[in-house]
Amino acid sequence: MKYCTKCILPETHESIQFDEKGVCNICRQAEVKHEKIDWNARRKMLDSIVARYRDKGEYDCIVPFSGGKDSTFQLWYVVKELGLKPLVVRYNHWGYRPLVSENNIRTFKKLNVDVLEFTSNFDVVKKLMLESLKETGDFCWHCHTGVFAHTMQIAVKFNIPLVIWGESSSEYRSYHTAEELEEFDEKAFNEMVNLGINADKMYELLHGSVSKRDLMAFQFPSKDELDKLGAKAIYLGNYVKWHTKHQVETIKRELGWKGQAVEGIPPQYDYEKIECRWQGIRDYCKYIKRGHGRTNHLACIDIRNGEMDRDVGFKLAQMYDGKRPASLDDFLAILGITEDEFEKIVLSNEVSDWGFDHNKLETGPKLPDMDRWPDLT
Repeated sequence: MKYCTKCILPETHESIQFDEKGVCNICRQAEVKHEKIDWNARRKMLDSIVARYRDKGEYDCIVPFSGGKDSTFQLWYVVKELGLKPLVVRYNHWGYRPLVSENNIRTFKKLNVDVLEFTSNFDVVKKLMLESLKETGDFCWHCHTGVFAHTMQIAVKFNIPLVIWGESSSEYRSYHTAEELEEFDEKAFNEMVNLGINADKMYELLHGSVSKRDLMAFQFPSKDELDKLGAKAIYLGNYVKWHTKHQVETIKRELGWKGQAVEGIPPQYDYEKIECRWQGIRDYCKYIKRGHGRTNHLACIDIRNGEMDRDVGFKLAQMYDGKRPASLDDFLAILGITEDEFEKIVLSNEVSDWGFDHNKLETGPKLPDMDRWPDLT
């Protein structure tokens, strides 16, 4: 495969392009972020935006929240740095690990926030996971679509126009450039979130095995509803220079937030995607389809930030990416499919024939908290 000459992102990465020097567009966007954007001016823009919504209703804004590193930092920043009163909105995808609840209790208590959580019918969730796996090789449709669509629905229902999301999409993909002040709308939802499948399409794919009412949480609000609300959904990362490691230091210090081991991720990244029991399997699907995994992603960030040598990043990715997750057996039991069926489904969505070889697989170590995971079979 062809790799970026600056980071280690391969040609199979979503939305990647290379310039005449072989440098990927994500690295070029990072250069703009580090060298060209006036972050003091951006912060003043953010202050101007939030001033228009402060003290105008029961809540100043909505903060979508999973309990991971990014949403925890978002919430801390909104409360402590911006001085806003948010409504915290959580979509429970059924995969949260035990530590998440412990972190959340500390966070909510220290920040004194109101929290609204929604959990979908699990029978429906299982069907959505399997169907989206078949259609796209990614079983997380219910989670991503639920997080974004349901949050915007709550904005409409509670009459809260301002929604503050986390990092800009330009951090990791190139649907938007680092200069753009992108906002989240239906176009972004269809382009980056729902894998090309809206709720109506999913209803058709499931052949009526779930009702349309069961899919309402995954339906993005209409343009008329959002226009009437005057919705403004911004990314904090467009106004605050995003640096994950520094932000993790902040939430560990200020909120007592704790990290933990995640399948397929080196221990020094104990903050990355800690909240979901299925994260290792999702990264494994990506490796099967695209030939790179979560460690590649993390090494690329460090390389762009000048914190890791490219050769070190390559070796780290080779060491950790592509391991068969120990949790895969549990996942397969939940969906009711065999490992052969799972691999065939994922490989049918392969981006290119990069050379996935089942016979070379090693199984990764079992996570310490797996015995505490609820039985969802």
